[in-house]
Amino acid sequence: MEAAAAAAEMDEIIAGLKNATLEKSPERALPLLKQISDAENNLCDKYDIKGDLLELLGLDDRAVQVQVARCIAEVAKTEAQRDKFTKEDVIGKLVSLLSVDAGSLELTIQVCRALGNICYANDDARSIIKTTKGDERIFALLDLDVDTDEDDRDQFVRVRCGLVSNYLLGSDDIAERAVELKIVGKIEKILARCVSDVDKYEDLLLNILPPLSILTEQISELYFEPSLNKLIAQILAKCTNPDLAESCLALLHFSAQNDDVKLLLAEEGLCETIYKLLEKYKTFANTDEARVLMKLACDLIVLILTGDKSMHYLYTTPLLKYMEDWLDSSDVELLTTGVLALGNFARTDRHCIYMVENRIMHKLLSILAKNNGVDHQMTLQHALLSTLKNLVIPKPNKAAVVEAGLVDIILPMLEIHQPPVVFKLLGTLRMTVDGQEKLAQQLLQNEKLIKQLVHWSKTSEFTGVLGESLRLMAWLIKHAYHASKDLAAADDTGLRKFVAVEGSVESMVGMLTSTHLVMQNEALIALSILSTTFQNKNADVKLDELVIKAEI
Repeated sequence: MEAAAAAAEMDEIIAGLKNATLEKSPERALPLLKQISDAENNLCDKYDIKGDLLELLGLDDRAVQVQVARCIAEVAKTEAQRDKFTKEDVIGKLVSLLSVDAGSLELTIQVCRALGNICYANDDARSIIKTTKGDERIFALLDLDVDTDEDDRDQFVRVRCGLVSNYLLGSDDIAERAVELKIVGKIEKILARCVSDVDKYEDLLLNILPPLSILTEQISELYFEPSLNKLIAQILAKCTNPDLAESCLALLHFSAQNDDVKLLLAEEGLCETIYKLLEKYKTFANTDEARVLMKLACDLIVLILTGDKSMHYLYTTPLLKYMEDWLDSSDVELLTTGVLALGNFARTDRHCIYMVENRIMHKLLSILAKNNGVDHQMTLQHALLSTLKNLVIPKPNKAAVVEAGLVDIILPMLEIHQPPVVFKLLGTLRMTVDGQEKLAQQLLQNEKLIKQLVHWSKTSEFTGVLGESLRLMAWLIKHAYHASKDLAAADDTGLRKFVAVEGSVESMVGMLTSTHLVMQNEALIALSILSTTFQNKNADVKLDELVIKAEI
């Protein structure tokens, strides 16, 4: 009954509105427009009032124009009405009423709402605006200084950016034209005004950054000027609102894909700023939202460190010590970030040697020893192995790392079958045995290790694991015997045990067919050592039979 009564009442309102339109009577139209705006949105879906509202918009009456724009904004919340208003005459008239010089923001606010709702998920409406160059007027709204005491200022800030965002969510062409119309520069000017008092302008910042984020999603090659990146970093350093911090971090993530920006942000002290903010707020990071924000911040530190110039610069700052301190953190996110950061610092021999000499390596091994099981966090394991792999590359470090127990700590990780962890595990072992004859001999005699390597080399669907399994076997053979001048007279215990593992020789033969020349060469060296060692020996090792069986 109530629904029927409401529908009947709406019939009367619409009829009255049509009469008021014919009479061009603002006095009759105003209360009817307000009633339509205040009604349930879907009550109007069956009516076509586009023509009437367009006629009323043409009246030279500011109050009527405000109410018509408000009415369009409300009814266009439904898809049915949104389609009816997606016409060039309506959109063109609304755009013409946008003004940054108006004495009052009231009309501009309602027109922004109307256009914003028409544009919502509506490519046809966006296309009309672009074709008629209505976007020029829309973006001109960003030039309006809203640092006033007007009551409707806050609403204008929201609806202006809502319109801009809904419009930009269209095609790449729209975003690219927005950049041509210097929208990024307009936003930068607003940020420059806000950076002096971030808390005061918090609402403005929360609304002005989303259009910038949309542009980054639409244009992968978008470039921010250094001045803009600096402003975003400064706002991040000063803000206390988590949503604002998340927006800043996401934008900086986008920009920091560029190595020059990595260096810029490093020199701005952004990593140290993030460290201090995380230290200050880490005890409050007990919600899902807070954890997401913490991860975003941590990831940005690591991303900046992936640049060569930024890494070298940050090595001279307190960040190295800060990241080492995080190795003692009970928070796994901070701990993992510390490990990853140190792994990025460990990209030069000098840095790696420093970390071993100053026992940072021992801290890493201690952490890995507590996290080397199948039930431990894969991300942390991967980070630890990546960093340790870098540390064992310099020759002066190898003996020290072996002596510190690296191999004993990582061999239990053979039980783990997560490809990313296995890949790093095998790579770390391969780097460790380089030039370490005694260790290579020991590992060749480790039946469990060789069996697992053979298994992975035959069954892994992860190309990296398959390749590293083969290469590690070849390296074990090479480095166990590379110093032997007379292979035929050398102790062949390790090779006997290797050959005794079913499929081991077949794996080395199969490695010859690799598409990588370096792997072919490694396989040839391993097979040469095997054949030379067992040549003319009346032993129980039937190498000839094994290689023939492997279809060499």
